[in-house]
Amino acid sequence: MKLAVLADIHGNFPALDAVAADIDAWHPDAIVVGGDIVNRGPSSLACLRFVQERAADSDWRLIRGNHEDYVISVVHDPTDRPGIEGAVRRNVLWTAHQLGAAAVDLEQMPEIVRLYDPSGGEARIVHASMRHNRDNVLATTPDDELREQIAPPCPLIVVGHTHRPLIRRLDSTLVVNVGSVGLPFDGDTRACYGRMEWRGGAWRAEIVRVPYDRERADYDFIDTGYLEMSGPVARLVYDEFRTGWPRIYTWVARYREPVLAGAISVDESIDELLAICNGGPPPDWMKPAAPFS
Repeated sequence: MKLAVLADIHGNFPALDAVAADIDAWHPDAIVVGGDIVNRGPSSLACLRFVQERAADSDWRLIRGNHEDYVISVVHDPTDRPGIEGAVRRNVLWTAHQLGAAAVDLEQMPEIVRLYDPSGGEARIVHASMRHNRDNVLATTPDDELREQIAPPCPLIVVGHTHRPLIRRLDSTLVVNVGSVGLPFDGDTRACYGRMEWRGGAWRAEIVRVPYDRERADYDFIDTGYLEMSGPVARLVYDEFRTGWPRIYTWVARYREPVLAGAISVDESIDELLAICNGGPPPDWMKPAAPFS
């Protein structure tokens, strides 16, 4: 039994296209998209339509992630907010406008997919953890906390959300974070997904990195109007795409209060953060305790 899981596409269509071709060549028995198909990128509608077509034609299974929830939230309440929250909502609202009537499809996606291996054991796929869809499963997560995140235990649980791949065994469970198709956060800008295979009575996993047409993806940020029309947060997303390092959570954690207090503007805070990072990871003194996507 062969299972492919891809997650955190974030509107990066060339990366999705390349990963889909790589998966097709591997010929898995089941394919699951683990959420965050849309938002935080320029081509959400194209990515959503692509995976929906694969769901119809090739039995791909789709899960709702926290970024689908963000879009659903602003569709139901598009009112503005002050400070950094307002800037983030403006960026999400641009995605909602691009999706148009297709945004309603996001609400129909389940939060979990359950499959079963040849021995009857459960293979469970969720966006972040069993607790909620913004919960970080990381290499540094303590064992006791990880047990809570994956409970009840099963032979295989597959997640995404952090944009940082890992393979970790805890007790009788193989835990796999498949990383991100469209916005990896480990400094490797290639697209990323996970292959799981049932062999010899147990699950084994592999993280696959896939090169893709980054020039085309770069052009999409301009051609769709994303950089020009979705507000200042688009500059942070573009830098995440360009460098393979997270920016938005660090920015929110560091500048939320100063921006609200009027000590610095949204644009000035983004200028300052990007100057500090200078194309690389945030320095240790700036890193939040629990990065999320």
